[in-house]
Amino acid sequence: MSENTLAQAPVHLRQGSSIGQPLTRRDGVLKVTGGAVYAADNHPPGLLHAVLAVSTIARGRVAALDLAAARAHPGVVEVMTPGHKPALAQDPDEKAGPFAFRLDLLQDDRVRYANQSIAVVIAETIEAATEGAALLAPRYEVEPARMDLHDAESFFPAVVGAGTPAAEHHGDVDAGMAAAAVRVEATYDTSAQYHNAMEPHAIVAVWDGDKLRLDTPSQGMAMAQARIAGLFGIPPENIHIRSPFLGGGFGSKGMISGPQVLGIMAAKLVGRPVKLVLRREQMYGPVGHRAPTRQTLRLGADAGGALTAIGHHTKTASSSFDDFFEPASGASHSLYASPAIATSHEGVRLDTGTPLFMRAPGEATGSIALESAIDEMADACGMDPLTFRLKNYAEVEPISGKPFSSKALRQCYEQGAARFGWASRPLAPRMMRDAAGMLVGWGMGTATFPALMFQAKARATLRRDGTGLMEIGAHDMGQGAWTALAQIAADGLGLDIDQVEFRSGTSDLPDGGIAGGSAHTATAGMAVHGAGADVIARLAELATGDERSPLFGAGNAGVVARGGRLSRRDDEARGESYADILDRAGLAGIEGSGGSAANPVAQSAYAMHAHGAVFAEVKVDPDLGQIRVTRLVGAFAAGTIINPRMVRSQYYGGMIWGLSFALLEKAVTDRRSGRIMNADLGEYHVPVNADVPSVEAILVEERDAHVNALGIKGVGEIGITGTAGAIANAVWHATGRRVRQFPITLDRLID
Repeated sequence: MSENTLAQAPVHLRQGSSIGQPLTRRDGVLKVTGGAVYAADNHPPGLLHAVLAVSTIARGRVAALDLAAARAHPGVVEVMTPGHKPALAQDPDEKAGPFAFRLDLLQDDRVRYANQSIAVVIAETIEAATEGAALLAPRYEVEPARMDLHDAESFFPAVVGAGTPAAEHHGDVDAGMAAAAVRVEATYDTSAQYHNAMEPHAIVAVWDGDKLRLDTPSQGMAMAQARIAGLFGIPPENIHIRSPFLGGGFGSKGMISGPQVLGIMAAKLVGRPVKLVLRREQMYGPVGHRAPTRQTLRLGADAGGALTAIGHHTKTASSSFDDFFEPASGASHSLYASPAIATSHEGVRLDTGTPLFMRAPGEATGSIALESAIDEMADACGMDPLTFRLKNYAEVEPISGKPFSSKALRQCYEQGAARFGWASRPLAPRMMRDAAGMLVGWGMGTATFPALMFQAKARATLRRDGTGLMEIGAHDMGQGAWTALAQIAADGLGLDIDQVEFRSGTSDLPDGGIAGGSAHTATAGMAVHGAGADVIARLAELATGDERSPLFGAGNAGVVARGGRLSRRDDEARGESYADILDRAGLAGIEGSGGSAANPVAQSAYAMHAHGAVFAEVKVDPDLGQIRVTRLVGAFAAGTIINPRMVRSQYYGGMIWGLSFALLEKAVTDRRSGRIMNADLGEYHVPVNADVPSVEAILVEERDAHVNALGIKGVGEIGITGTAGAIANAVWHATGRRVRQFPITLDRLID
């Protein structure tokens, strides 16, 4: 049974037995039996289908569309164009509110990137809509496309990412480089990467007067409500979003996208329900991506291998019409001790869709460069890579000087290295081969990710029958939120998890915040935790003030909640069930609420991060340059673990994405047209099971009293940040060749 002691006088909370249990997914049966309803599975009566017609150029204007041919096609109901669309209450190029980016909503005939929507065909069937879109046969006035990161005119943005300063420094890097006995300067290139969640963006929109019902995948329903309300001039409460399941989000579904809004506009235009689902190739442009980077790192070290300076400069791109710059240099802020650190960013504008948040934005791109440079410095100093990292271990956050709220990175190094067998690694490269003659290499990388929290609310109810209800508009995109949040709910309510009904995934529930930044369990979980404490406190007040209750007058002694009962802390034999308390009071139930937000006092005092260490083994064909990752071992410390089964799954996913980053993912662009040439899962390579033979994740115990009351840190993105660099370093150790362009392809390893 789970337990809970009350959170406000005379109530004191402590962790109960629901938290920390490796429970299986509560939504697992629904997903494997087809019972989980995703957005595109909804078919309201009278449904029409919408298909986007998209540009095949990157820059210019649409000169003509054959509207007559499209409208004459059997089954086509309407064609929405810049000259024929519902009026909007807000300019889609107006950036309203935080995380609001400019949208392409057929505002004019300008083309700003390939795959931009230029019309929407609405028909009785998906086939008719698709054929109607092909019949539009657009003609263009074409302007030269600006596609090259290295040729475009550059400038220095003020902020990068979600609003962090583009340049930061501590100490004098030039002086640190001048004083160094050993220096490394190297440039690393990362390629553009595009979102390929299993579930593409989709929407089913139904208007009823000025009320709107939407089925759409969302990582932030309240933000989507606010954006849609502004665009259509209706109150947010008139918009009901259902998003119980997401087939992957990874940042791309954090904000409502242009194609989703076009589906809403199409439904308004025809006065009937409309479904719009992006085809796989249409994901390459309008829903965000990871921009390419060129990163230059300068490292200095003294004769003993202690770093004297870290300089990290990133050149990256945004679109021609909006601002999002990959904050890659920020990876150097928090990992390695140095008396001088300087980070900076340079931007260019390209004719692409706007880059946005993509799993571990900044940290993924920055860490593969930083971890490669750290290995290069270790080699220059003649030191083992792990020894070098321990030599430069940061006891406080280097860029700020703040103490860490907790840091078990040494234990991660120790446990991961022991499990991997790192002690037997030869220092020099190209020293190991397997029985088949394949070159074998071992590499490592340090993992880190900030421990973030956003705002959320939750509502809890204890019922007369002794069961509980927890309600929160949270999001499950495959990470196991339904399960982990239900465990926190059971703990907070002092009930067994099977006695708790958990409702989530719709916008008419309390705002669960955004599922992003590896912060959802902490954000929504603390709101759930607070709601449980509040309703237990209300129940305790009811009982301790009732002369008929065995808990009467127990205020000073305190009350503990366990197994559906309240008992006196000083004498647990004296107590009664929730049901008896409510029954005697004549109540069908009692309700409480809770909220969560980051603690600004703790944030100002401490640097808050999760940490880890990843060790990789690769085998490389010495003749063909073919690379295989044969082992990955990661050890991670991320505060309180709500569900170790779910956490390991997240670590595996992050580590596999790190493999993908290092060896596979790259968008290939035709620089003449701006079109992505490999916009499908046949040519845009992501790992399959055969690419990942052995992955192991070690959960290193850590307690953090400062990040939040439960000590929860995020786990979703940290696995990428150590793995990509570990694989790059293992390739060098196998071959003796330092490849600084990612992904690492076989052509870079053969003569």
